[in-house]
Amino acid sequence: MFFHIVLERNMQLHPRHFGRDLRDKLVSKLMKDVEGTCSGRHGFIVAITGIESVGKGLIRDGTGFVTFPVKYQCVVFRPFKGEILEAVVTMVNKMGFFAEAGPVQIFVSNHLIPDDMEFQSGDVPNYTTSDGSVKIQKESEVRLKIIGTRVDATEIFCIGTIKDDFLGVISDPGTNA
Repeated sequence: MFFHIVLERNMQLHPRHFGRDLRDKLVSKLMKDVEGTCSGRHGFIVAITGIESVGKGLIRDGTGFVTFPVKYQCVVFRPFKGEILEAVVTMVNKMGFFAEAGPVQIFVSNHLIPDDMEFQSGDVPNYTTSDGSVKIQKESEVRLKIIGTRVDATEIFCIGTIKDDFLGVISDPGTNA
């Protein structure tokens, strides 16, 4: 799920950046440091949408660096238990498969794949139905349901299932024209 929230961060800036474009340097450093990172509490920071305020700088003793408190608006992505996502399969093995939905990696165990699908090893490992009509392999797009999340300080891990109504393969790279 995507959220638009306000966060705060203390940014350190070297004295060589002081001048007319101080605010621009501060904003570009904030974007470089923050966009694409993950905080366990808020999720993955997708993009900074605006700067609410830049506080007064505090000079660090001995270094000359200045610390500015910056309040900014951003879009974050945080998956929740029970959420339905569309993901791209990145790896298939006999234990299940891994898929990515944006920055989140999701593991789907072979116990959470429908019973009529079996693992096929070979050049392209995949899960195939008994009649061969549906195949899950690398680069397949799947719709899955998140049944569990684990949040670390800098990463979010998910467990998913495709063993439910309306879940499974959306597009198979082997059948595309």
